[in-house]
Amino acid sequence: MGTPLSDPLHRFLHADPALSGDDALSPIDRILDAVRAHLGMEIAFASKIYDGVREFTHIRADCPVPVAPGVAEPLEQTLCQAVLDGRLPALMHDAQQHDAALSMPITLALPVGSHLNVPLLLSDGQVYGTFCCVSRTPDRTLTERDMATLRAFAQLAAQQIESELTSARSQTAITERIAAVLSADALTILHQPIHNLRSGTPVGVECLARFADAGERGPDRWFAEAATVGLGEELELLAVRAALRTVPHVPPGCYVAINVSPETVIAGALRGLISGGKPERLVIEVTEHSAVTNYAALIAELQPLRAHAQIAIDDVGSGYAGLRHIVDLRPDILKLDMSLTRQIDTDPARRALAHALVSFAREIGCKLVAEGVETEAERAALAQLEVALAQGYLFSRPMPVVAAQQLLLGQQEPAPLVQLPLAAPAPLLARRA
Repeated sequence: MGTPLSDPLHRFLHADPALSGDDALSPIDRILDAVRAHLGMEIAFASKIYDGVREFTHIRADCPVPVAPGVAEPLEQTLCQAVLDGRLPALMHDAQQHDAALSMPITLALPVGSHLNVPLLLSDGQVYGTFCCVSRTPDRTLTERDMATLRAFAQLAAQQIESELTSARSQTAITERIAAVLSADALTILHQPIHNLRSGTPVGVECLARFADAGERGPDRWFAEAATVGLGEELELLAVRAALRTVPHVPPGCYVAINVSPETVIAGALRGLISGGKPERLVIEVTEHSAVTNYAALIAELQPLRAHAQIAIDDVGSGYAGLRHIVDLRPDILKLDMSLTRQIDTDPARRALAHALVSFAREIGCKLVAEGVETEAERAALAQLEVALAQGYLFSRPMPVVAAQQLLLGQQEPAPLVQLPLAAPAPLLARRA
């Protein structure tokens, strides 16, 4: 075994699994294959130790073995424990020559010839399990250099295991946090008023979900984390139900917009929740932060919703809310993302794109709502482009439902608009010098 330690490690760390055909193998499996091939051993495995048992977690072999991942056995009946206890050496050229090894059932059953074993140590020094290579025949060429190779690959495996344990703990914490919100119905709905861009008159509200730790974790993070643990739809539907309960607080003549992802629309539960709604009072904003993989299913689910709500496309101008999204879904409302509306008064490219969307909206008969309007100059530029509606801090921040109700009823004054004279239209494209 004269190959320098750095060579197999370098080859492993820089290998492209797509080229090796090992796409389906876990990182631990690939580590076991690499060390087994380098040492010329028939079997390599990783295990975890807990509650007096040793459980095989990963096994790679080029011969039949009597165990499989998930199999557990009493720790005291394993060679691994005997090595950990110091009753057997970590490197055995021939296990048949050691009385303590012969007392283990596996030694004769496999049989075990050469055996190399090191502990899998986590960063805090805790022994997670063992990392082992076995051959059925003795091999007296194995050296301490080979043990060093095994230790190096074991360290890589331990780092991967620790990363997976950390991820699993994080997923468990997320699941428990989301489940607690779901069981307690523990979210609040705020309303951000939507205003006529020229007059400033409120015409509707967008429902925004807020959670108890709003200062630490925004709603986007809550919904994203819920999706990672398979609870995204449940949390969205909780928010939809909470938003629908606020509809009676919105005065007649104004509408309520509720955000829903394409995945939740496709799942079908939304249809029952909004049945009985009226299109002039309810808007479903289809948000999209990842590519839609089944447009046919989305369109099919949206069609019956149109009897009860208008359909809006959110975040136009950013992310995946692109041309196909707009053309295929045939929306009633397009919402210009704040990345497009911000600084639109000074950016010719943003003005050009907004101008094109205004023309497009006019052609297909839908309305435009500009999001994230914060300055009078942005408002003036959007009004100049004939965008009809807007929301943003210039008009009003998200507010409790009752406060929004008062604003819509005219019992609370909206933020004052500075009525600047509209300047001559700025060129849509910057002129070349």
